[in-house]
Amino acid sequence: MDIAAVSIAMNQGQLKQQVSLAVMKMAMGTGSQQSSALSELMNSADISAMQRAAQPNLGGNIDLKG
Repeated sequence: MDIAAVSIAMNQGQLKQQVSLAVMKMAMGTGSQQSSALSELMNSADISAMQRAAQPNLGGNIDLKG
């Protein structure tokens, strides 16, 4: 193999590694955004559950008469 071919092969390998790292960072960023959104959703669900527990008689019956 000549030097030019080795250089090209090394640069291609380095580029693949950089692209892989960039994709992994994007995936990690998306995962952290989703986890914080899920945490916020869980916290809001806890508030509504506490409100229902404070007034258990609300929403228990449905009036079907027109």
